Amino acid sequence: MTALRQGPRPLPLHLASAAMLWTSSRAVLPLLRAGLLPWRPELLPEASALRRSLAPVAAEAFAAAVDAELRERSASFLSGLERYRHHPYRRALDDPPVPWQDGSTRLLDYGAGGGAPVLVVPSLINRAYILDLAEGKSLLRFLAGEGLRPLLVDWGRPAALERGFNLTDYIAGRLEAAAAAAAEGTPVAVLGYCMGGLLALALADRRPDLVGSLALLASPWDFHAERAGWARLLGEIAAPLTQSFAALGEVPVDMLQMLFAALDPLLALRKFSRFAGLAPGSGEERDFVAVEDWLNDGVPLALPVAQECLAGWYGANTPGRGRWRVAGRAVLPQRVERPSLVVAPANDRIVPPRTAEALLELLPAAERLTAPLGHIGMMVAREAPGAVWRPLARWLLDHAAPRPRRSGRRRRA
Repeated sequence: MTALRQGPRPLPLHLASAAMLWTSSRAVLPLLRAGLLPWRPELLPEASALRRSLAPVAAEAFAAAVDAELRERSASFLSGLERYRHHPYRRALDDPPVPWQDGSTRLLDYGAGGGAPVLVVPSLINRAYILDLAEGKSLLRFLAGEGLRPLLVDWGRPAALERGFNLTDYIAGRLEAAAAAAAEGTPVAVLGYCMGGLLALALADRRPDLVGSLALLASPWDFHAERAGWARLLGEIAAPLTQSFAALGEVPVDMLQMLFAALDPLLALRKFSRFAGLAPGSGEERDFVAVEDWLNDGVPLALPVAQECLAGWYGANTPGRGRWRVAGRAVLPQRVERPSLVVAPANDRIVPPRTAEALLELLPAAERLTAPLGHIGMMVAREAPGAVWRPLARWLLDHAAPRPRRSGRRRRA
């Protein structure tokens, strides 16, 4: 029997958000009819038209209609949740060979046929396999098919040692060692995604001998360029958050998921209500489940990293102000003279476009690629291969020279 999924995580939060919407919608009906409901200025014309259209409708009839609509919407949401939790799909892709490992960090070699090596650096928070999600939904296997040799840094789940890591430990320690293993004496192309883009940029700044070119996908830099208030709020909760989980040594997955959910508290309601209406057995249904499984399969974040990211990156905007330091040295894009590509998805909610576009003005040799997709859509959407993957592959091939693949495997415990 297929195990029941725990997600969407944290499930109580998503259920509570939906219930709050439904109960508040019912509770404000008297205010709506009396014209006392506060509306945003841009909605005032529609609100006035709505009140006029409701004027001849009996209050009891309108309330009954609202109740019926709420029952229908709640049934759709709960149906979508149950359908997802019982769905038979499970990711079945095997990991490629591991030529290097240190602690929980592995290097996965997707380039069995050789080709120009590309070190791929994902976020520390979500699992790296969003880049290799499913058959036909794998950026890494696509790049390998285009003649590149992707080498993915899989950070893994923090163990006892990594729970004490800060960003310097990950960058000046693990990432530089992985890059040296990938480079084999010759600079390689480096591709960073999301948070991994900041790590990749720090690597390029610190070790230009290892980096031949740099591609940054949805990578934030100026954290106050958009939604500065939200970023500062995350900075304010850094201290109490790390104090709360000091005994664990890490921020749990469900806590991280709550922070993401706060960006759009009703996203799960909309997603799973829509999922309830998808055709059973369709590719769209499978893709939805694959992405949701990845979203709910996160890893905890080491407390020192959480403190540095929330208080430093978000709260104080240390990267954007030139004050983010790795091993005591400021990370400055202005020093990265390697060819660079900045990919800023136009519909990104997690990394708003201007947050990433700040790098275009700072990197001396930067080019831009804009795609009409979202943060995750650039990895899994139907349009992703044409809008992002193919031009990215061409750019990487233009800036990375193929080399013969060496035999043998090196591993460090």
